[in-house]
Amino acid sequence: METILKTEQINKFFYDPVEFQVLKQIEFEVKKGEFLSMIGKSGSGKSTLLYILSTMDTDYTGKLFIDNQLTTGLTKDQLAEIRNEKIGFVFQFHYLLAEFSCLENVMIPAIKLGKLSEQEIEARAYEKLKMLGLQDQALKPASKLSGGQQQRVAIARALINDPLIIMGDEPTGNLDSKNTDIVFDIFQELTRSYGQTIIAVTHDDEFAHKSDRIIEMKDGEILR
Repeated sequence: METILKTEQINKFFYDPVEFQVLKQIEFEVKKGEFLSMIGKSGSGKSTLLYILSTMDTDYTGKLFIDNQLTTGLTKDQLAEIRNEKIGFVFQFHYLLAEFSCLENVMIPAIKLGKLSEQEIEARAYEKLKMLGLQDQALKPASKLSGGQQQRVAIARALINDPLIIMGDEPTGNLDSKNTDIVFDIFQELTRSYGQTIIAVTHDDEFAHKSDRIIEMKDGEILR
């Protein structure tokens, strides 16, 4: 299987109020189409690592490769381009714009990327909402949807640019067990049917154990 993301000896320090090593010699690979969960207690370094993997945090030593490209040392603009094109984000809170329709929310990253016409983006946004069973909600304001539906809209938004990797930071952290199962099933379907790669930080052991692989972190190191 093709390697989509790879780290080599990633270390990170915090210096305030005292020097503290938060990540220690992090090395692993993620294959295309893999559904990976990152677990560990609060303070284990998993969210810090996710921010480095997403290219949003560049203050580390070591190397990060995305799609066989070394991203370490690239400029802010180059990293923004990689993020827009190759990474989709799903957070614990959906961060939808309440007054915008679901369709408009899903279109935003593609409009930012600027590679397609507005008509093409709209058609693609409908397609993603349909994939997630939300086409009938497309024109409703995001604020009128339930929490579970809003998180599905956020997933559709993450998928709009057909990214190589979806990164989730506690993507089910705000959902009840029924909606957690729905989101998990969507992620599993994305990896199995569409070859999507997913890296999710989670506190939910059941969610993690159903995914393809678990990386467990403790005190800034990978245990397994």
